[in-house]
Amino acid sequence: MTFTLPSLPFAPGALAARGMCQETFEFHHGKHHQAYVTALNGLVDKNEALKGKTLEELIKLAHGREDLTPVFNNAGQHWNHSFFWNCLSPSGGGIPGELEKKLVSDFGSVDKFKEAFKAAAVGQFGSGWAWLVLGKDGRLKVSKTANAGLPLATGEGKALLVLDVWEHAYYIDFRNRRPDFTDNFLAKLANYEFAAQQLASA
Repeated sequence: MTFTLPSLPFAPGALAARGMCQETFEFHHGKHHQAYVTALNGLVDKNEALKGKTLEELIKLAHGREDLTPVFNNAGQHWNHSFFWNCLSPSGGGIPGELEKKLVSDFGSVDKFKEAFKAAAVGQFGSGWAWLVLGKDGRLKVSKTANAGLPLATGEGKALLVLDVWEHAYYIDFRNRRPDFTDNFLAKLANYEFAAQQLASA
């Protein structure tokens, strides 16, 4: 199985007016994400035990195994980025009714959800990701993972929404201002419609 770079679900310049310029996607999608895909294919080609496995199977197989750390890192980053592109939208920021009800029920209010999400995004030391997850107990929660980590590997629940907080995700547009990048995502870019679809399919 050869892995490929997915197309963006919007034009590279479609988010420029909302805080993410085309140059960001030329580097982030076209170079960073492509590099993970290329590296993963190279690793799989060299290991017969990995051939034919899905991306999710590779992530679960490699998680926690020191000998497969490069496989986990590149497979995790491929999955995370593929998911992240769907969490962005040129018409982002509006929260559908059913998701809003669930956020209010589990966090107390939409504002409290956003506060928790921002705390996770800003509080992740170094590179990583901030997540909205549907936990195994049926409640929404916010979590964060370092580097290539993801809920699929830890088994903590189903991912609904994610923000990439590696510096390459925001440095062109926001320089070192990760808090501003996070606020902008939550207010203008977050594809809550996609998150609602993930929740409905859980």
